[in-house]
Amino acid sequence: MKLPELKDSRKYVGLYIFDFGENCSVGFTAEEVAELLESEKYKDGKVYKIYNAYPDGRLELKGIPSEIFQLEAGIFFCSEKIETTQDDFKSLVNLAVRISPPCRAKVHLAKYTDGKFAVALIYPAEYDSEISSWLLKGKYKTDGSAFGGIKAVSEYYNTQYKILEKHQLFGQSQWANRSGHELLANLKQAVQR
Repeated sequence: MKLPELKDSRKYVGLYIFDFGENCSVGFTAEEVAELLESEKYKDGKVYKIYNAYPDGRLELKGIPSEIFQLEAGIFFCSEKIETTQDDFKSLVNLAVRISPPCRAKVHLAKYTDGKFAVALIYPAEYDSEISSWLLKGKYKTDGSAFGGIKAVSEYYNTQYKILEKHQLFGQSQWANRSGHELLANLKQAVQR
């Protein structure tokens, strides 16, 4: 894969490279990659996330399996006390007001049939590291245990629970997502942004 030369390569950190086979393009958002992978023509493309960039133009990349863009991941903050879980829920929603999350996400305050409670934070799986960084940056802490991942979301959806409260979080990106004709019209460009 031959990458194009980038001016100010650091601005591409967090964006994606899409390898079409005969050529590749740099600078896609996660939503744009997901749309490309959903198309019949580009479903077999290879995707790399730009994790770091150096002043000399070198990039640190990580290959991302295409199925990640079709999955949800989550983090579940658990407690046996409703009051603790309600506080955790409010703290997470307030964090999203103070510092925008990196993507859309949903937050549930759920009660399981065994009497335990959880705050479920569910988001697109491709944002796993960004969500973790966002929680650390916002100094989000809980008193109970926590677990997460893609499998945890699947198990949550297959478990008996009652949603007591829910809230939708809206992410804010520095990049506007293109879709449909606008996205497809620019695929030949080696540098997308």
